[in-house]
Amino acid sequence: MALLINIMNDSHGPKHTLQSILMEDELVDEIDSTGRTLRAVSKHKSHREGWLHRTVIGAVQDPDGNIVLVRQAPDRQDAGQFVAPVGGHVKAGETDDDALRREALEEIGLSDIAFEQLGQFIYDRHVIGRHENHLFVVYRITADPAQIVLGPEAVEHRTFTHTELEEALKTTPEIFGASYHELVRRLIY
Repeated sequence: MALLINIMNDSHGPKHTLQSILMEDELVDEIDSTGRTLRAVSKHKSHREGWLHRTVIGAVQDPDGNIVLVRQAPDRQDAGQFVAPVGGHVKAGETDDDALRREALEEIGLSDIAFEQLGQFIYDRHVIGRHENHLFVVYRITADPAQIVLGPEAVEHRTFTHTELEEALKTTPEIFGASYHELVRRLIY
């Protein structure tokens, strides 16, 4: 009941109904800087308050090692820019691996994925009216791009060779989202 009261007291503007707020909001685990769970909180409130919580990121490569990226939909963070194809919040009580599997199904339509964890880092930013303070838990997923079926958060996917990606990051950095630049800087290359 406390979650419902907190959501009802938030100001979302005229385009949000109580039903859409309840459907969009989920519980995430607020964590400390060591990754220890403090408590379950609403994702919306966590973004409003800037509380640290886990997010999984899936950097996708094809079987030949080429990199697959998606261009974000206009209503998303990094709108219109290329980012890692899989990314989403880890629900309260959910394991990181299970969250990755769920997000891969939701965002690229794949239920049977091969993956390995690459690392993790804190990514704290203000974007689209929110304070997103995430512990990015980053994975490499190997998948056939021909099997990808995009969800509503992306408008296209594109495969880059390593050389093409390195060149594009240097010559046209604006086509890549800030989160992808940070991912590349911290873990990928």
